[in-house]
Amino acid sequence: MRYLDLYNTFKNVTVFTLNEIKNIDNNFYRPRLNEWQNKGYIKKITRGFYLFPENIRGEETLFEVANRIYSPSYISCETALAYHGMIPEGSYQMTSVTTLKSYLFQTPVGSFRYRSILPRLFFGYEPVRTNGNIYKIATPEKAVLDMLYYHPELKQTEAIEGMRFSEEKIKKLLAGEKFREYSKRFKDKTFPDRIAALKEYIRHA
Repeated sequence: MRYLDLYNTFKNVTVFTLNEIKNIDNNFYRPRLNEWQNKGYIKKITRGFYLFPENIRGEETLFEVANRIYSPSYISCETALAYHGMIPEGSYQMTSVTTLKSYLFQTPVGSFRYRSILPRLFFGYEPVRTNGNIYKIATPEKAVLDMLYYHPELKQTEAIEGMRFSEEKIKKLLAGEKFREYSKRFKDKTFPDRIAALKEYIRHA
């Protein structure tokens, strides 16, 4: 396979894999990928996953990358809260939720953190289509609940203040039916205390 053949095949795909290349060309010479990386034609994200540098078009491209390199997963926590305008900005690290074990990928295109969750709590995300591709991201309600799930310290005033929630948006969210329905699915006995602390703080904000 020539580079031009590779490019024409995957130019509209954010991430492609070695296995996908071999499905097209069973005799593909693996060292070619190293040659193309050295020339800057392609970029290796992590083992077996590649992209064309010109296809990195901002945050939403990285959401697609995050979904693809560790699946099943969806964008959540600080990353999703910033996306939805619930907090001023996200962390430099992109956070996702997965049913697999927790993992951290440090890659040439960014840092991708995956936090493990029980399969019954793997819900509350929506597909977003962009540039012909799709990424999965938590709804604002689920992003808040995921934060509470992973951060028990958020029942303390100082920790809640540190989140810098948008007062208008968080008040509306906490009063909504979807948040109530989603929160019922979390069975941890300490979880209601975290929700109550957040509501109490916001009520007096």
